[in-house]
Amino acid sequence: MRYSLIIPAWNEAELLPRTLSHTQQIMDTLASQSSHVGELIVVDNNSTDATARVARAAGATVVFEPVNQIARSRNRGVSIASGDALVFVDADTLCSKKLLQQALDLLSSETVVGGGTVIAIDRDAGRFGTYGVWLWNWLSRRARMAAGCFVFCRRDAFDAVGGFNVKVFAGEEIYLSRRLKRWGRRHSMRFEILDVEPVITSARKLHWYSPLQIILQAALVLIPGAIYSKRLCRTWYDRSRR
Repeated sequence: MRYSLIIPAWNEAELLPRTLSHTQQIMDTLASQSSHVGELIVVDNNSTDATARVARAAGATVVFEPVNQIARSRNRGVSIASGDALVFVDADTLCSKKLLQQALDLLSSETVVGGGTVIAIDRDAGRFGTYGVWLWNWLSRRARMAAGCFVFCRRDAFDAVGGFNVKVFAGEEIYLSRRLKRWGRRHSMRFEILDVEPVITSARKLHWYSPLQIILQAALVLIPGAIYSKRLCRTWYDRSRR
């Protein structure tokens, strides 16, 4: 299967080298062992650091998105993608070859419209971090909602549902999960949350913000209209605590 792996990146020059090196290696290995051949796309989301230069040096195709918004950044990557399958991975996240292959195998089977995976964090973040990850993984499996750090889906389904919702500044992966599930039901396909191996994502925000701040920001998804405000979704866009 031909696929496009898309990494949205805003001021990620520090973490991108590791992510891109790891990702390109598993993509190359997968191509040598299966029929899955992919392209690696990085979306420079109006970065002020060396994000674009670092991505090009690593061999990725780089495209620019001037509006600093996660949903627009991911959609911009899709606009130049040539794959029949789409895989979205965050700039601070590492996925295994086994996980990527399972996702693509499922999409190739034409019984799965898309999905996500369980997550793990890259370093200790105390009891709050441990419990938070456990709670998210439980909710993700229960409600079949993909974490934004790893989302996969069919390209035709993505286009049919309108991609990521650009009206919201957070939680766009939840909106997409819902839309893909509805599309999948109409086409006798399911939406899967995988647990073969978790993605390893950064715990940095658990160190940048207090537990109360994180809980309040997560609760915004439940408040009608809140995620339409970039100001209210500041923990997704504020890097002043780095």
